[in-house]
Amino acid sequence: MKRDVVVLNCGSSSVKFAIIDADTGEAGLSGIAESLGNSDASLTFKHNGSKNKVQLSPNAGHTEALNAIQTVITDTGVAPIAVGHRVVHGGERFKQAALVDDSVLADVEKYASMAPLHNMANLKGITTAQEAYPDLPHVVVFDTSFFQKMPEKAYLYALPKALYRDHGIRRYGFHGTSHKFILDSTAALLDKPVAQTSIISAHLGNGCSVTAIEQGVAVDTSLGFTPLEGLIMGTRSGDLDPSLPGTLQNKLGKTADEINDLLNKSSGLLGISELSNDCRTLEDAAIEGHEGAKLAIEMFCYRLAKYISGYMIAVPSLDAIVFTGGIGENSSLIRETTMGYFSHLGVDIDTDRNLQARFGKGGDIASDSSNKRVFVVPTNEEWVIAAEAATFA
Repeated sequence: MKRDVVVLNCGSSSVKFAIIDADTGEAGLSGIAESLGNSDASLTFKHNGSKNKVQLSPNAGHTEALNAIQTVITDTGVAPIAVGHRVVHGGERFKQAALVDDSVLADVEKYASMAPLHNMANLKGITTAQEAYPDLPHVVVFDTSFFQKMPEKAYLYALPKALYRDHGIRRYGFHGTSHKFILDSTAALLDKPVAQTSIISAHLGNGCSVTAIEQGVAVDTSLGFTPLEGLIMGTRSGDLDPSLPGTLQNKLGKTADEINDLLNKSSGLLGISELSNDCRTLEDAAIEGHEGAKLAIEMFCYRLAKYISGYMIAVPSLDAIVFTGGIGENSSLIRETTMGYFSHLGVDIDTDRNLQARFGKGGDIASDSSNKRVFVVPTNEEWVIAAEAATFA
């Protein structure tokens, strides 16, 4: 009997959804309701290879979107056993997935101050979905849970410790469901138990993070208190001098919120290139000689290489470096440029293997002479959420 799970990822103006077989990861149905709250709100979905689009009523919200999604699911004849919800921030309480109850909902709202753009949208999706599916178990899976075993030396900031005790100021990490999937998949590729597998996992998309995993446990990660720290990202700056936000406020006459928007929405690849946050656009432009695009790619890869090399000290039994996410899975240029910094350390990739591992096809791209394996592994965060949710059914 198939164990189908509804997987929901609710944003402020969208709802991504899928029906996932918890045992195989196969998506029989997937789609997105977007532009919610606007006149062009719509629902697009793919079922058994066929694409469909439905216009929702003008200014439709989450409730109407989820009702429409429920109708689509019902029409497929699928009988889901649970609903899994992605929630970005689970603070320190949630070290694993949790069955939704009033206390869980209260804490999701409590941690919204740490991820205001995400958690409140996630919460709206949960409560609305409970109305649509009142008889199914609803399970929350947190981006932050995977990192709850990091040591203090990795998760604390060099700030007065009272800020951690009183306000929870620490590194939490994100993309946890992706890094967990990559760990499990790489262990299978290596034919090793997960608890004996050590990797450095690079999730590269519009948001990016690197995680150091030693013997199956995340021991450090690049994203911090919020998803702004660390690598250069599509529109996010990543690491910078902590005095800069205050300096920019004074020089530009902007508020703290406006500077926060600048760092989150106008920086990164977009800010450096002055062209685009899309790596594909930048690669094409770089070939045509666009200096901003070339610089953005160079800076992106250099910082990525610095993080990977730095995490080698945290992973003494390193088995492999692994690339995933939209950029990590598809950009042979980003992988080649990044790994070029490691040649003097004896880690090399094979050009042909690197070119072959794109567009949904993963594999080992290390050269025969490389002293470490280098993998490309397509991620499947929805499968992680479905598998976790199914355990409560």
